[in-house]
Amino acid sequence: MKRMRYIQHLLGLAALILVMFACAPQIDDSVDIGQAPTADQLDFSVTSGGTDFKFVLKNTSAIVGIPSWDLGNGSKSTETSPTVTYALPGEYTVTLTLITRGGIATKSKKVVQTKTDYSIFTDPKFIFLSGGTAAAAGKTWVLDSLATGHIGVGPAGTVGLEWWAAGPLAKAAVKVLYDDEINFKVNGFAATLTNHGKSYVKGFVKTSTGYSNAKELDSDFIVDYTPSAGTWFIEDKDGKSYLTLGGSTPMFPCFDVGATNGSYEILKIEQNLLELVCIDRVEGNAWHYQLIPKGYVKPKVKFDVAVSPTANINEFAVKLSNVVIPAGLGISKVKVDFGDGTVKEGSDYNAAMTNIYMRKAPYNVTVTVTTSNETLITNKTVEVTANHPNYVPFLLDAMVTYNDFSEVIMAPVAGQDCGVTIVDNPSKVYPNKSSKVAYYTKTNNQWANAYMQLAPGYRFDLTLQHIFKIMVYGKAGDKILMKLENTDRGGNAWQTGTADLIYTIKKDNTWEIAEYNFAGVSAGWDWTGDQFTSDVTTSSKFNQGFYNVVRIMCNPGVGEGTHKFYFDELSGPHVEGLKSALIK
Repeated sequence: MKRMRYIQHLLGLAALILVMFACAPQIDDSVDIGQAPTADQLDFSVTSGGTDFKFVLKNTSAIVGIPSWDLGNGSKSTETSPTVTYALPGEYTVTLTLITRGGIATKSKKVVQTKTDYSIFTDPKFIFLSGGTAAAAGKTWVLDSLATGHIGVGPAGTVGLEWWAAGPLAKAAVKVLYDDEINFKVNGFAATLTNHGKSYVKGFVKTSTGYSNAKELDSDFIVDYTPSAGTWFIEDKDGKSYLTLGGSTPMFPCFDVGATNGSYEILKIEQNLLELVCIDRVEGNAWHYQLIPKGYVKPKVKFDVAVSPTANINEFAVKLSNVVIPAGLGISKVKVDFGDGTVKEGSDYNAAMTNIYMRKAPYNVTVTVTTSNETLITNKTVEVTANHPNYVPFLLDAMVTYNDFSEVIMAPVAGQDCGVTIVDNPSKVYPNKSSKVAYYTKTNNQWANAYMQLAPGYRFDLTLQHIFKIMVYGKAGDKILMKLENTDRGGNAWQTGTADLIYTIKKDNTWEIAEYNFAGVSAGWDWTGDQFTSDVTTSSKFNQGFYNVVRIMCNPGVGEGTHKFYFDELSGPHVEGLKSALIK
Protein backbone atom coordinates (compact mmCIF):
# COMPACT_ATOMS: atom_id res chain seq x y z
CA MET A 1 0.00 0.00 0.00
CA LYS A 2 2.86 2.37 0.87
CA ARG A 3 4.47 1.62 -2.51
CA MET A 4 1.22 2.50 -4.28
CA ARG A 5 0.92 5.83 -2.41
CA TYR A 6 4.55 6.57 -3.27
CA ILE A 7 3.90 5.90 -6.96
CA GLN A 8 0.75 8.07 -6.87
CA HIS A 9 2.78 10.85 -5.26
CA LEU A 10 5.40 10.68 -8.00
CA LEU A 11 2.75 10.59 -10.69
CA GLY A 12 1.09 13.67 -9.21
CA LEU A 13 4.38 15.51 -9.09
CA ALA A 14 5.25 14.42 -12.63
CA ALA A 15 1.82 15.53 -13.83
CA LEU A 16 2.38 18.98 -12.33
CA ILE A 17 5.76 19.29 -14.02
CA LEU A 18 4.25 18.04 -17.26
CA VAL A 19 1.84 20.97 -17.13
CA MET A 20 4.71 23.33 -16.48
CA PHE A 21 6.70 21.94 -19.40
CA ALA A 22 3.80 21.30 -21.75
CA CYS A 23 5.89 22.05 -24.82
CA ALA A 24 8.52 19.45 -23.93
CA PRO A 25 8.67 15.95 -25.48
CA GLN A 26 6.29 13.30 -24.12
CA ILE A 27 7.53 10.44 -21.95
CA ASP A 28 7.95 7.15 -23.77
CA ASP A 29 5.39 4.49 -22.83
CA SER A 30 8.18 1.91 -22.67
CA VAL A 31 9.31 3.24 -19.27
CA ASP A 32 8.01 0.96 -16.51
CA ILE A 33 5.70 2.99 -14.26
CA GLY A 34 6.90 1.02 -11.29
CA GLN A 35 10.60 1.75 -11.76
CA ALA A 36 11.86 4.96 -10.21
CA PRO A 37 14.91 6.29 -12.12
CA THR A 38 18.31 6.58 -10.47
CA ALA A 39 21.11 9.08 -10.98
CA ASP A 40 23.36 6.47 -12.61
CA GLN A 41 20.79 6.11 -15.40
CA LEU A 42 21.16 9.83 -16.22
CA ASP A 43 23.90 11.44 -18.23
CA PHE A 44 24.50 14.44 -20.45
CA SER A 45 27.26 15.76 -22.62
CA VAL A 46 28.86 19.20 -22.68
CA THR A 47 30.36 20.22 -26.01
CA SER A 48 31.56 23.41 -27.63
CA GLY A 49 28.91 25.75 -29.02
CA GLY A 50 31.25 27.23 -31.60
CA THR A 51 33.01 29.80 -29.38
CA ASP A 52 35.10 29.70 -26.24
CA PHE A 53 32.10 30.83 -24.21
CA LYS A 54 29.14 28.88 -25.56
CA PHE A 55 28.47 25.27 -24.60
CA VAL A 56 25.86 22.80 -25.84
CA LEU A 57 24.26 20.47 -23.32
CA LYS A 58 22.68 17.25 -24.56
CA ASN A 59 20.67 14.71 -22.58
CA THR A 60 22.24 11.28 -23.19
CA SER A 61 20.46 9.39 -20.40
CA ALA A 62 19.82 5.66 -20.71
CA ILE A 63 16.13 6.24 -19.97
CA VAL A 64 13.56 8.47 -21.64
CA GLY A 65 11.97 11.39 -19.84
CA ILE A 66 11.38 15.11 -19.84
CA PRO A 67 14.56 17.12 -19.12
CA SER A 68 14.77 20.24 -16.99
CA TRP A 69 18.08 22.05 -16.59
CA ASP A 70 19.72 24.29 -14.02
CA LEU A 71 22.51 25.80 -16.09
CA GLY A 72 24.66 26.87 -13.16
CA ASN A 73 24.72 30.56 -14.10
CA GLY A 74 21.32 31.49 -12.67
CA SER A 75 19.45 30.36 -15.77
CA LYS A 76 16.99 27.51 -16.24
CA SER A 77 15.92 25.66 -19.36
CA THR A 78 13.42 23.04 -20.45
CA GLU A 79 14.94 22.55 -23.88
CA THR A 80 16.14 19.10 -24.86
CA SER A 81 19.57 20.43 -25.82
CA PRO A 82 20.10 23.99 -24.54
CA THR A 83 23.02 26.24 -25.37
CA VAL A 84 24.52 28.09 -22.41
CA THR A 85 27.02 30.93 -22.17
CA TYR A 86 29.77 31.10 -19.55
CA ALA A 87 31.42 34.45 -20.15
CA LEU A 88 33.53 34.65 -17.00
CA PRO A 89 36.05 32.29 -15.40
CA GLY A 90 34.59 29.99 -12.80
CA GLU A 91 33.21 26.59 -11.97
CA TYR A 92 29.61 26.17 -13.06
CA THR A 93 27.46 23.30 -11.75
CA VAL A 94 25.00 22.04 -14.36
CA THR A 95 22.12 19.92 -13.07
CA LEU A 96 19.86 17.78 -15.26
CA THR A 97 16.50 16.76 -13.79
CA LEU A 98 14.71 14.01 -15.70
CA ILE A 99 11.02 13.33 -15.15
CA THR A 100 9.89 9.84 -16.13
CA ARG A 101 6.75 7.82 -15.59
CA GLY A 102 8.47 6.08 -12.72
CA GLY A 103 9.65 9.20 -10.92
CA ILE A 104 12.30 11.89 -10.93
CA ALA A 105 16.11 11.79 -10.78
CA THR A 106 18.89 14.36 -11.05
CA LYS A 107 22.53 14.40 -12.12
CA SER A 108 25.07 17.21 -11.88
CA LYS A 109 28.35 17.98 -13.59
CA LYS A 110 30.81 20.83 -13.27
CA VAL A 111 31.89 22.93 -16.22
CA VAL A 112 35.11 24.86 -15.72
CA GLN A 113 35.58 28.12 -17.61
CA THR A 114 39.08 29.63 -17.62
CA LYS A 115 38.55 32.45 -20.12
CA THR A 116 36.83 35.84 -20.09
CA ASP A 117 34.61 37.17 -22.86
CA TYR A 118 35.75 40.78 -22.82
CA SER A 119 33.38 41.70 -25.65
CA ILE A 120 30.45 41.82 -23.25
CA PHE A 121 32.01 44.80 -21.48
CA THR A 122 31.75 46.83 -24.67
CA ASP A 123 28.43 45.40 -25.85
CA PRO A 124 25.89 48.30 -25.89
CA LYS A 125 23.17 46.04 -24.43
CA PHE A 126 25.29 45.26 -21.37
CA ILE A 127 26.30 48.90 -20.98
CA PHE A 128 22.75 50.25 -21.40
CA LEU A 129 21.42 47.77 -18.84
CA SER A 130 24.10 48.00 -16.13
CA GLY A 131 26.06 51.16 -16.83
CA GLY A 132 29.05 48.99 -17.71
CA THR A 133 32.40 48.91 -15.92
CA ALA A 134 32.23 52.66 -15.29
CA ALA A 135 29.19 52.26 -13.02
CA ALA A 136 30.47 50.63 -9.85
CA ALA A 137 27.02 50.92 -8.24
CA GLY A 138 25.31 49.55 -11.33
CA LYS A 139 22.16 50.99 -12.89
CA THR A 140 18.68 50.99 -11.35
CA TRP A 141 15.46 50.66 -13.35
CA VAL A 142 11.79 51.29 -12.47
CA LEU A 143 8.53 50.76 -14.32
CA ASP A 144 7.72 53.63 -16.69
CA SER A 145 4.44 54.22 -14.87
CA LEU A 146 3.40 57.22 -17.00
CA ALA A 147 3.69 55.33 -20.28
CA THR A 148 0.84 53.38 -21.83
CA GLY A 149 1.84 49.72 -21.82
CA HIS A 150 4.33 49.88 -18.96
CA ILE A 151 2.77 46.50 -18.18
CA GLY A 152 0.47 44.54 -20.44
CA VAL A 153 -0.58 41.10 -21.58
CA GLY A 154 -1.37 39.33 -24.83
CA PRO A 155 -1.20 35.92 -26.46
CA ALA A 156 2.09 34.07 -26.82
CA GLY A 157 4.02 35.19 -29.88
CA THR A 158 3.06 38.86 -29.45
CA VAL A 159 4.71 41.76 -27.61
CA GLY A 160 2.21 41.38 -24.77
CA LEU A 161 -0.06 44.39 -25.35
CA GLU A 162 -2.86 42.91 -27.46
CA TRP A 163 -5.31 42.05 -24.65
CA TRP A 164 -4.48 44.80 -22.19
CA ALA A 165 -2.01 47.68 -22.02
CA ALA A 166 -1.91 49.54 -18.71
CA GLY A 167 -2.58 53.24 -19.11
CA PRO A 168 -0.55 55.86 -17.22
CA LEU A 169 -0.62 55.02 -13.50
CA ALA A 170 -3.26 52.36 -14.17
CA LYS A 171 -2.16 50.54 -11.02
CA ALA A 172 -1.92 53.65 -8.81
CA ALA A 173 -3.82 51.79 -6.09
CA VAL A 174 -0.99 49.26 -5.95
CA LYS A 175 1.70 51.49 -4.48
CA VAL A 176 4.10 48.58 -3.95
CA LEU A 177 4.28 48.10 -7.73
CA TYR A 178 5.50 51.57 -8.58
CA ASP A 179 8.03 51.90 -5.77
CA ASP A 180 9.89 48.69 -6.68
CA GLU A 181 13.23 48.96 -8.47
CA ILE A 182 15.77 46.54 -9.89
CA ASN A 183 19.52 47.15 -10.07
CA PHE A 184 21.99 45.53 -12.48
CA LYS A 185 25.76 45.49 -11.92
CA VAL A 186 28.24 44.21 -14.47
CA ASN A 187 30.54 43.19 -11.59
CA GLY A 188 29.53 39.57 -10.95
CA PHE A 189 26.40 40.19 -13.04
CA ALA A 190 24.54 40.87 -9.79
CA ALA A 191 20.82 41.69 -9.84
CA THR A 192 19.20 43.30 -6.81
CA LEU A 193 15.45 43.76 -6.37
CA THR A 194 14.46 46.49 -3.89
CA ASN A 195 10.81 46.09 -2.91
CA HIS A 196 10.54 47.54 0.62
CA GLY A 197 9.29 44.21 1.94
CA LYS A 198 6.34 43.71 -0.41
CA SER A 199 5.91 42.74 -4.08
CA TYR A 200 3.06 42.54 -6.58
CA VAL A 201 2.57 39.14 -8.21
CA LYS A 202 0.16 37.08 -10.30
CA GLY A 203 -2.13 34.77 -8.36
CA PHE A 204 -0.61 31.63 -9.83
CA VAL A 205 2.82 32.42 -8.33
CA LYS A 206 1.70 33.80 -4.96
CA THR A 207 2.94 30.65 -3.18
CA SER A 208 6.47 30.85 -4.65
CA THR A 209 9.51 30.45 -2.41
CA GLY A 210 9.79 33.40 -0.05
CA TYR A 211 6.25 34.73 -0.57
CA SER A 212 3.78 34.97 2.33
CA ASN A 213 0.62 36.73 3.50
CA ALA A 214 -0.83 37.08 -0.02
CA LYS A 215 -3.63 39.65 -0.29
CA GLU A 216 -5.62 40.34 -3.44
CA LEU A 217 -5.66 43.89 -4.83
CA ASP A 218 -6.81 45.00 -8.27
CA SER A 219 -6.97 41.45 -9.73
CA ASP A 220 -3.49 40.38 -8.56
CA PHE A 221 -1.76 39.88 -5.21
CA ILE A 222 0.52 41.75 -2.82
CA VAL A 223 2.87 39.43 -0.92
CA ASP A 224 5.33 39.91 1.87
CA TYR A 225 8.74 39.19 0.38
CA THR A 226 12.39 39.80 1.13
CA PRO A 227 14.30 38.99 -2.08
CA SER A 228 17.75 37.47 -2.05
CA ALA A 229 20.53 38.69 -4.32
CA GLY A 230 20.25 37.33 -7.84
CA THR A 231 22.04 37.24 -11.16
CA TRP A 232 21.48 38.45 -14.70
CA PHE A 233 22.89 37.88 -18.15
CA ILE A 234 22.08 38.76 -21.75
CA GLU A 235 22.31 36.12 -24.48
CA ASP A 236 21.62 36.25 -28.20
CA LYS A 237 19.68 33.40 -29.74
CA ASP A 238 18.05 32.99 -33.15
CA GLY A 239 18.47 36.67 -33.93
CA LYS A 240 16.93 37.85 -30.64
CA SER A 241 18.39 38.98 -27.32
CA TYR A 242 17.20 37.63 -23.99
CA LEU A 243 17.72 38.92 -20.46
CA THR A 244 17.80 36.04 -17.97
CA LEU A 245 17.21 36.66 -14.26
CA GLY A 246 17.94 34.05 -11.60
CA GLY A 247 18.42 33.53 -7.91
CA SER A 248 17.51 31.38 -4.92
CA THR A 249 14.27 33.40 -4.61
CA PRO A 250 12.22 35.04 -7.40
CA MET A 251 13.96 37.80 -9.33
CA PHE A 252 11.84 39.91 -11.70
CA PRO A 253 11.44 43.46 -13.04
CA CYS A 254 9.01 44.82 -10.41
CA PHE A 255 6.00 42.57 -11.24
CA ASP A 256 6.23 38.78 -10.96
CA VAL A 257 4.28 36.98 -13.68
CA GLY A 258 6.24 33.74 -13.37
CA ALA A 259 8.48 34.20 -16.43
CA THR A 260 9.42 30.86 -17.97
CA ASN A 261 13.02 30.04 -17.05
CA GLY A 262 13.43 33.63 -15.84
CA SER A 263 13.85 34.65 -19.48
CA TYR A 264 12.74 38.02 -20.92
CA GLU A 265 13.05 38.82 -24.60
CA ILE A 266 14.54 42.29 -25.07
CA LEU A 267 12.26 44.17 -27.46
CA LYS A 268 14.18 47.42 -27.11
CA ILE A 269 17.13 48.55 -25.01
CA GLU A 270 18.50 52.08 -25.02
CA GLN A 271 20.23 54.40 -22.59
CA ASN A 272 16.88 55.38 -21.07
CA LEU A 273 14.47 52.65 -22.16
CA LEU A 274 14.14 48.93 -21.49
CA GLU A 275 11.25 47.07 -23.12
CA LEU A 276 10.77 43.37 -22.39
CA VAL A 277 8.32 40.54 -23.00
CA CYS A 278 8.18 37.14 -21.31
CA ILE A 279 5.99 34.05 -21.38
CA ASP A 280 4.50 33.03 -18.05
CA ARG A 281 5.11 29.39 -17.15
CA VAL A 282 1.52 28.62 -16.06
CA GLU A 283 -0.93 30.11 -18.57
CA GLY A 284 1.53 30.65 -21.43
CA ASN A 285 0.62 34.31 -22.00
CA ALA A 286 2.96 37.08 -23.15
CA TRP A 287 3.64 39.82 -20.57
CA HIS A 288 5.01 43.21 -21.48
CA TYR A 289 7.26 45.51 -19.43
CA GLN A 290 8.52 49.01 -20.08
CA LEU A 291 11.13 50.44 -17.70
CA ILE A 292 13.20 53.60 -17.41
CA PRO A 293 16.24 54.46 -15.25
CA LYS A 294 15.40 55.57 -11.72
CA GLY A 295 15.23 59.37 -11.55
CA TYR A 296 15.11 59.78 -15.32
CA VAL A 297 12.83 62.55 -16.55
CA LYS A 298 11.65 61.76 -20.04
CA PRO A 299 11.77 64.48 -22.68
CA LYS A 300 8.32 65.48 -23.84
CA VAL A 301 6.83 66.35 -27.17
CA LYS A 302 5.32 69.83 -26.91
CA PHE A 303 2.54 71.36 -28.98
CA ASP A 304 -0.46 73.67 -28.92
CA VAL A 305 -3.90 72.83 -30.25
CA ALA A 306 -5.56 75.34 -32.58
CA VAL A 307 -9.32 75.10 -33.14
CA SER A 308 -10.70 77.50 -35.73
CA PRO A 309 -13.77 77.87 -37.99
CA THR A 310 -13.39 77.26 -41.71
CA ALA A 311 -15.21 78.99 -44.55
CA ASN A 312 -17.93 76.33 -44.43
CA ILE A 313 -21.01 76.68 -42.24
CA ASN A 314 -20.49 75.26 -38.72
CA GLU A 315 -17.23 73.59 -39.78
CA PHE A 316 -14.25 73.72 -37.44
CA ALA A 317 -10.67 72.62 -38.04
CA VAL A 318 -8.42 71.15 -35.34
CA LYS A 319 -4.67 71.30 -35.91
CA LEU A 320 -1.49 70.95 -33.89
CA SER A 321 0.67 74.06 -33.85
CA ASN A 322 4.07 75.02 -32.39
CA VAL A 323 5.10 71.37 -32.40
CA VAL A 324 8.46 70.60 -30.76
CA ILE A 325 9.76 67.03 -31.00
CA PRO A 326 12.98 66.25 -29.07
CA ALA A 327 15.61 64.13 -30.79
CA GLY A 328 14.78 60.44 -30.71
CA LEU A 329 11.04 60.97 -30.26
CA GLY A 330 8.18 61.10 -32.71
CA ILE A 331 4.40 61.42 -33.02
CA SER A 332 2.72 58.26 -34.27
CA LYS A 333 -0.96 59.20 -34.06
CA VAL A 334 -3.28 62.15 -33.51
CA LYS A 335 -6.90 61.46 -32.56
CA VAL A 336 -9.60 64.12 -32.31
CA ASP A 337 -12.92 63.54 -30.56
CA PHE A 338 -15.07 66.47 -31.68
CA GLY A 339 -17.55 66.00 -28.84
CA ASP A 340 -20.59 65.30 -31.02
CA GLY A 341 -19.84 61.62 -31.61
CA THR A 342 -17.38 62.25 -34.46
CA VAL A 343 -13.89 60.82 -33.93
CA LYS A 344 -11.10 61.13 -36.48
CA GLU A 345 -7.46 60.10 -36.34
CA GLY A 346 -4.36 60.12 -38.51
CA SER A 347 -0.59 59.73 -38.51
CA ASP A 348 0.27 63.11 -40.10
CA TYR A 349 0.49 65.53 -37.15
CA ASN A 350 0.72 68.48 -39.56
CA ALA A 351 -2.69 67.76 -41.07
CA ALA A 352 -5.87 69.50 -39.93
CA MET A 353 -8.98 67.49 -39.08
CA THR A 354 -12.40 69.04 -39.70
CA ASN A 355 -15.95 68.45 -38.57
CA ILE A 356 -19.31 70.03 -39.38
CA TYR A 357 -21.55 70.52 -36.34
CA MET A 358 -25.28 70.24 -36.98
CA ARG A 359 -26.67 71.55 -33.72
CA LYS A 360 -26.15 74.73 -31.72
CA ALA A 361 -24.28 73.89 -28.50
CA PRO A 362 -20.92 74.06 -26.74
CA TYR A 363 -18.77 71.00 -27.52
CA ASN A 364 -15.75 69.62 -25.69
CA VAL A 365 -13.02 68.68 -28.19
CA THR A 366 -10.47 66.13 -26.96
CA VAL A 367 -7.14 65.81 -28.79
CA THR A 368 -5.05 62.72 -28.00
CA VAL A 369 -1.46 62.68 -29.27
CA THR A 370 0.45 59.40 -29.13
CA THR A 371 4.22 59.94 -29.00
CA SER A 372 7.17 57.57 -28.80
CA ASN A 373 7.15 57.53 -25.02
CA GLU A 374 3.76 58.71 -23.76
CA THR A 375 0.19 59.71 -24.58
CA LEU A 376 -0.75 63.40 -24.26
CA ILE A 377 -4.32 64.70 -24.02
CA THR A 378 -5.56 68.27 -24.54
CA ASN A 379 -9.13 69.59 -24.27
CA LYS A 380 -10.65 72.57 -26.05
CA THR A 381 -14.19 74.01 -26.20
CA VAL A 382 -16.00 74.84 -29.43
CA GLU A 383 -19.03 77.11 -29.23
CA VAL A 384 -21.47 76.53 -32.11
CA THR A 385 -23.82 79.51 -32.09
CA ALA A 386 -26.51 78.34 -34.55
CA ASN A 387 -28.00 75.16 -35.95
CA HIS A 388 -26.81 74.08 -39.39
CA PRO A 389 -29.35 74.86 -42.17
CA ASN A 390 -29.69 71.11 -42.80
CA TYR A 391 -30.36 70.30 -39.17
CA VAL A 392 -33.75 68.75 -38.48
CA PRO A 393 -34.85 69.20 -34.84
CA PHE A 394 -35.50 65.86 -33.22
CA LEU A 395 -37.16 66.86 -29.96
CA LEU A 396 -40.27 69.01 -30.27
CA ASP A 397 -41.93 71.13 -27.58
CA ALA A 398 -43.13 69.18 -24.52
CA MET A 399 -41.09 66.20 -25.71
CA VAL A 400 -38.35 64.29 -23.85
CA THR A 401 -35.87 61.53 -24.57
CA TYR A 402 -36.73 58.36 -22.68
CA ASN A 403 -33.70 56.25 -23.60
CA ASP A 404 -30.73 56.89 -25.89
CA PHE A 405 -28.80 53.74 -24.77
CA SER A 406 -25.64 55.81 -24.25
CA GLU A 407 -26.24 58.47 -21.61
CA VAL A 408 -29.95 58.97 -20.90
CA ILE A 409 -32.33 56.42 -19.41
CA MET A 410 -35.77 57.26 -18.04
CA ALA A 411 -36.81 53.60 -18.20
CA PRO A 412 -35.09 50.51 -19.62
CA VAL A 413 -36.08 48.88 -22.90
CA ALA A 414 -36.56 45.10 -22.82
CA GLY A 415 -37.61 42.40 -25.27
CA GLN A 416 -40.73 40.22 -25.24
CA ASP A 417 -40.14 37.06 -27.30
CA CYS A 418 -37.24 38.83 -29.02
CA GLY A 419 -33.71 39.99 -28.32
CA VAL A 420 -33.00 43.59 -27.39
CA THR A 421 -29.34 44.33 -26.68
CA ILE A 422 -27.23 47.47 -26.42
CA VAL A 423 -24.46 47.46 -29.03
CA ASP A 424 -22.02 49.80 -30.76
CA ASN A 425 -23.54 52.16 -33.28
CA PRO A 426 -23.02 50.53 -36.72
CA SER A 427 -22.79 53.94 -38.44
CA LYS A 428 -21.87 56.99 -36.38
CA VAL A 429 -22.98 59.66 -38.87
CA TYR A 430 -25.62 62.37 -38.79
CA PRO A 431 -28.40 62.17 -37.76
CA ASN A 432 -27.20 59.64 -35.19
CA LYS A 433 -23.67 59.84 -33.81
CA SER A 434 -24.46 58.02 -30.56
CA SER A 435 -21.85 55.58 -29.33
CA LYS A 436 -24.41 52.92 -28.33
CA VAL A 437 -27.77 51.90 -29.79
CA ALA A 438 -30.37 49.16 -29.32
CA TYR A 439 -30.41 46.06 -31.53
CA TYR A 440 -33.72 44.19 -32.06
CA THR A 441 -33.91 40.66 -33.47
CA LYS A 442 -36.79 38.18 -33.64
CA THR A 443 -37.03 34.69 -35.14
CA ASN A 444 -40.29 32.91 -36.07
CA ASN A 445 -42.45 35.07 -33.81
CA GLN A 446 -44.89 37.45 -35.44
CA TRP A 447 -45.67 39.70 -32.44
CA ALA A 448 -42.28 39.81 -30.71
CA ASN A 449 -41.70 43.35 -29.44
CA ALA A 450 -39.33 45.68 -27.69
CA TYR A 451 -41.08 47.58 -24.95
CA MET A 452 -40.47 50.35 -22.46
CA GLN A 453 -42.65 50.47 -19.35
CA LEU A 454 -42.65 53.52 -17.10
CA ALA A 455 -42.08 53.11 -13.38
CA PRO A 456 -45.23 52.64 -11.24
CA GLY A 457 -47.20 55.88 -10.89
CA TYR A 458 -45.94 57.49 -14.11
CA ARG A 459 -47.90 57.84 -17.37
CA PHE A 460 -47.44 59.52 -20.76
CA ASP A 461 -49.09 62.94 -21.12
CA LEU A 462 -50.61 63.29 -24.61
CA THR A 463 -52.37 66.61 -23.97
CA LEU A 464 -49.60 68.94 -25.17
CA GLN A 465 -47.60 66.63 -27.41
CA HIS A 466 -48.63 63.38 -29.08
CA ILE A 467 -45.66 62.59 -31.32
CA PHE A 468 -43.20 59.77 -30.51
CA LYS A 469 -39.91 59.35 -32.39
CA ILE A 470 -37.13 56.83 -32.75
CA MET A 471 -34.16 56.58 -35.08
CA VAL A 472 -34.08 53.36 -37.10
CA TYR A 473 -31.41 51.60 -39.16
CA GLY A 474 -32.08 48.42 -41.11
CA LYS A 475 -33.38 46.95 -44.36
CA ALA A 476 -35.38 49.09 -46.78
CA GLY A 477 -39.01 47.98 -46.83
CA ASP A 478 -39.05 46.59 -43.29
CA LYS A 479 -41.99 47.89 -41.29
CA ILE A 480 -41.47 49.23 -37.77
CA LEU A 481 -44.64 49.39 -35.68
CA MET A 482 -45.26 51.45 -32.55
CA LYS A 483 -48.26 51.33 -30.23
CA LEU A 484 -49.17 52.32 -26.67
CA GLU A 485 -50.74 50.16 -23.95
CA ASN A 486 -51.90 50.30 -20.34
CA THR A 487 -50.81 47.45 -18.07
CA ASP A 488 -53.57 47.87 -15.48
CA ARG A 489 -55.53 45.00 -17.07
CA GLY A 490 -52.57 42.62 -16.82
CA GLY A 491 -52.90 39.92 -19.45
CA ASN A 492 -55.69 41.88 -21.16
CA ALA A 493 -53.52 44.96 -21.71
CA TRP A 494 -54.03 44.41 -25.43
CA GLN A 495 -57.61 45.66 -25.00
CA THR A 496 -56.20 49.12 -24.20
CA GLY A 497 -53.76 49.26 -27.09
CA THR A 498 -53.77 51.98 -29.71
CA ALA A 499 -54.23 51.24 -33.37
CA ASP A 500 -50.96 50.35 -35.09
CA LEU A 501 -48.75 53.13 -36.42
CA ILE A 502 -46.14 51.88 -38.90
CA TYR A 503 -43.00 53.45 -40.35
CA THR A 504 -41.44 51.82 -43.43
CA ILE A 505 -37.65 52.01 -43.64
CA LYS A 506 -36.70 53.88 -46.82
CA LYS A 507 -32.99 53.04 -47.33
CA ASP A 508 -30.78 50.13 -46.47
CA ASN A 509 -28.46 50.67 -43.52
CA THR A 510 -29.08 54.38 -43.12
CA TRP A 511 -30.17 56.16 -39.97
CA GLU A 512 -33.67 57.57 -40.46
CA ILE A 513 -36.05 59.38 -38.11
CA ALA A 514 -39.26 57.42 -37.65
CA GLU A 515 -42.12 59.63 -36.43
CA TYR A 516 -45.37 58.33 -34.92
CA ASN A 517 -48.18 60.87 -34.52
CA PHE A 518 -51.00 59.55 -32.33
CA ALA A 519 -53.40 62.43 -33.17
CA GLY A 520 -56.59 60.87 -34.52
CA VAL A 521 -55.49 57.34 -33.56
CA SER A 522 -58.12 55.09 -32.00
CA ALA A 523 -57.59 52.78 -29.07
CA GLY A 524 -59.21 49.78 -27.43
CA TRP A 525 -62.17 47.86 -28.76
CA ASP A 526 -65.67 49.27 -29.07
CA TRP A 527 -67.21 46.21 -27.46
CA THR A 528 -65.32 46.89 -24.22
CA GLY A 529 -67.33 50.02 -23.59
CA ASP A 530 -65.19 52.34 -21.48
CA GLN A 531 -61.99 51.11 -23.14
CA PHE A 532 -62.61 52.60 -26.58
CA THR A 533 -61.90 55.98 -28.21
CA SER A 534 -61.55 57.21 -31.76
CA ASP A 535 -58.76 59.64 -30.76
CA VAL A 536 -56.46 59.00 -27.81
CA THR A 537 -55.24 62.60 -27.82
CA THR A 538 -58.67 64.19 -27.26
CA SER A 539 -60.27 61.67 -24.90
CA SER A 540 -59.69 62.52 -21.23
CA LYS A 541 -59.74 58.80 -20.42
CA PHE A 542 -56.69 58.17 -22.63
CA ASN A 543 -54.64 61.32 -23.09
CA GLN A 544 -53.35 61.75 -19.54
CA GLY A 545 -52.67 59.32 -16.68
CA PHE A 546 -53.45 56.24 -18.78
CA TYR A 547 -50.72 54.86 -21.06
CA ASN A 548 -47.53 53.57 -19.46
CA VAL A 549 -46.07 51.21 -22.09
CA VAL A 550 -44.71 51.82 -25.59
CA ARG A 551 -44.17 48.77 -27.82
CA ILE A 552 -41.99 48.52 -30.95
CA MET A 553 -42.14 45.65 -33.47
CA CYS A 554 -40.33 44.78 -36.67
CA ASN A 555 -42.54 43.40 -39.47
CA PRO A 556 -45.52 42.73 -37.17
CA GLY A 557 -47.64 39.74 -38.12
CA VAL A 558 -44.77 38.09 -40.00
CA GLY A 559 -43.93 34.92 -38.11
CA GLU A 560 -41.38 33.24 -40.36
CA GLY A 561 -37.66 33.88 -40.47
CA THR A 562 -35.39 36.30 -38.65
CA HIS A 563 -36.05 40.03 -38.64
CA LYS A 564 -33.73 42.64 -37.16
CA PHE A 565 -32.93 46.34 -37.05
CA TYR A 566 -31.21 48.96 -34.88
CA PHE A 567 -33.01 51.76 -33.09
CA ASP A 568 -32.07 54.68 -30.88
CA GLU A 569 -33.22 57.93 -29.25
CA LEU A 570 -36.61 56.66 -28.08
CA SER A 571 -38.44 59.93 -27.37
CA GLY A 572 -41.96 61.21 -26.90
CA PRO A 573 -44.35 63.36 -24.88
CA HIS A 574 -43.71 64.69 -21.41
CA VAL A 575 -44.21 62.31 -18.49
CA GLU A 576 -45.89 64.06 -15.56
CA GLY A 577 -43.68 63.92 -12.46
CA LEU A 578 -40.50 63.19 -14.44
CA LYS A 579 -39.16 66.54 -15.53
CA SER A 580 -36.03 65.03 -17.06
CA ALA A 581 -34.48 61.68 -17.67
CA LEU A 582 -31.83 60.18 -15.42
CA ILE A 583 -28.37 60.93 -16.79
CA LYS A 584 -25.89 58.07 -16.34
